[in-house]
Amino acid sequence: MRILVVEDEKKVAGFIKKGLEEESYAVDVASDGIEGEYLASTNDYDVIILDIMLPKKNGIDVVRDLRIKGIKTQVLLLTARDTVEDKVRGLDSGADDYLSKPFAFEELVARVRALMRRKDYSLAELKFADLVLDQATRKAKRGDTVIDLTAKEYGLLEYFLRNPNKVLTRTMIAEHVWDYTFDSDTNVIDVYVNHLRNKIDKDTFKKLIHTVRGIGYILRDGEE
Repeated sequence: MRILVVEDEKKVAGFIKKGLEEESYAVDVASDGIEGEYLASTNDYDVIILDIMLPKKNGIDVVRDLRIKGIKTQVLLLTARDTVEDKVRGLDSGADDYLSKPFAFEELVARVRALMRRKDYSLAELKFADLVLDQATRKAKRGDTVIDLTAKEYGLLEYFLRNPNKVLTRTMIAEHVWDYTFDSDTNVIDVYVNHLRNKIDKDTFKKLIHTVRGIGYILRDGEE
């Protein structure tokens, strides 16, 4: 899943980005309100983490203008001032939640997960055929076999499981599993899909991850 972090403090932004990537999220970062609004308007994000005090355009104005544009992405506001007025202004502008600085990273991740559940990501387990991904423990199983996944493989499998029986182009995969700096002209996506397929479909008669030649891949319970 893909997250946008709009934060002008480089140390804080780097801390959030690194931590979320370790949780298998793809993360883009913007350092001011105008850049953040542009990225949020032109890309498909699952959650936006948005600081209120930003250069060029403050976070409350950004979220309000995003809502005017019809962008419904879940927004978590970060505020250095833990006042009722700030919280009310933020929520009234269209934000979905807020978190006061300084914060524990575990709480930030919990808030992000809660926002994703609001976006119909309600199931603790994602299932397809005999393949199960437990989002609480971050473990995958095919039948009775436990599958060890890297962080990027986890993100890739999660995206497949949220879109079963749907052709996923390489561009779609890049946009949801990698960040906007990813070079889509490389064969990295194919390499990761092959690694994942070797783990998911290894030693099984029924293959689940299939290649759609010239287009991308599909998670399907059937033959090529």
